[in-house]
Amino acid sequence: MADWFQSGTLTMVFNNFRAITQDPRNILDILIVAFVVYEVIALVRKTRAAQVAKGAVVLLVGYAVAYALELRTVTYLMNAVLQIGFLALIVLFQPELRRALEQVGRTDKWASNLFHSRRSDPSLRGKWQNACLAICDAAEQLSDTSTGALIVLERGSNLSEIIRTGTPINADVNPEILGTIFYEGTPLHDGAVVVRDGALKAAGCVLPLSDNLEIGKDMGTRHRAALGMSENSDAVVVVVSEETGIISMAKNGVLIRRLDRQNLFNLLQEELVPPEEKESKKALFWRGKHEKKKN
Repeated sequence: MADWFQSGTLTMVFNNFRAITQDPRNILDILIVAFVVYEVIALVRKTRAAQVAKGAVVLLVGYAVAYALELRTVTYLMNAVLQIGFLALIVLFQPELRRALEQVGRTDKWASNLFHSRRSDPSLRGKWQNACLAICDAAEQLSDTSTGALIVLERGSNLSEIIRTGTPINADVNPEILGTIFYEGTPLHDGAVVVRDGALKAAGCVLPLSDNLEIGKDMGTRHRAALGMSENSDAVVVVVSEETGIISMAKNGVLIRRLDRQNLFNLLQEELVPPEEKESKKALFWRGKHEKKKN
């Protein structure tokens, strides 16, 4: 056993190191693999799949020990389990795999640095500014009356599937219409509203619920839906608690609680309102100086 280890494993290690020094591309290859492994581990640690992953590691260690000790029966049984283990892991990790693929597919994060996105449209900037103001006003009013609300703000991820689960509205965002939708006596008050490009697209929408087991007992279905939506997309979700009136915002699977109107507006402004173009800022600067000279 020791001779095999020395002659086989050590030789392979030395050959790999030699290959790295001969071709620098191997270093890039190793860095890419290390980054992918790190991201997979980080993704697993944030979900309930961590316990399943630990169980899989225990099985692999047990298989290695049984193989090294030449326990034929145990090795045969473990080998049979591992043959179907790959498909079993795909089934068990289906939500996590889907989330990872969605994050990989969000090319807007890096493509926006190379190309001008739709969010740079000046008219779209104005719509988002008005929508953020209206949402903050509505959230404050709903919080004062302890009226539950769930507002989804679409960003890069397309939420057409979510919009189809609700009732189309296609209206401007204002506190009055949001207050009417979430009033307890209306048929749409239990669902979520979706805002796309600064306009209200649909109400009464159904959102995916989060599987996070660390959610506090004081948070109900609305908070779980807000977290679930932020976990499955890059959308920003504003939620008002019906029990306590607390305003919260969910983003990337994280819930920010106990927000007031100003804090909520600052967060929405940072996440949703497109930045001004440099050219437009210069134009405003020179126009301001020109008006001062006239006066």
